[in-house]
Amino acid sequence: MVQGLLITLSNAEEFFERSTRVLTEADSGFKPTPDMMTSAQQVAHTAQTIDWFVEGASRPEGFDLDFEKHMTAIAETTSLASARDWLGKSFATARKWVESKTDEELMQPLPPGPVMGGAPVMSVISAIQDHSAHHRGALTVYSRVLGKTPIMPYGE
Repeated sequence: MVQGLLITLSNAEEFFERSTRVLTEADSGFKPTPDMMTSAQQVAHTAQTIDWFVEGASRPEGFDLDFEKHMTAIAETTSLASARDWLGKSFATARKWVESKTDEELMQPLPPGPVMGGAPVMSVISAIQDHSAHHRGALTVYSRVLGKTPIMPYGE
């Protein structure tokens, strides 16, 4: 079970990197409309959400639902390079977290609540995968708006 989850996380990270590789530091502040997140903020939000899933699955009280607080940290992100660094660290932390768990621990139910309440702890890995795919897709649209062609995520 652990090996499969580690592969899922590594693939999600690799697919995200490939899909967004065409974006450069100069694209950090780009956002298609004024009310959207910038490229850097999209990556930072993805990183923060990985951390949020791991933390929420690790705490008896579950997930921190203070989304306004979470968005404040994202709003301060202006560098795509620093956001990518955060993302790499978040994926590494998630892999270490999975490696520290037994199959039995991964099958324990998440705390009750509105976010995946009662689902097996290991479910956060598929949530990380889905959420990362959602934001890498958004960033491929950003790339296209900038006139860039993103790389196919599943292989070069």
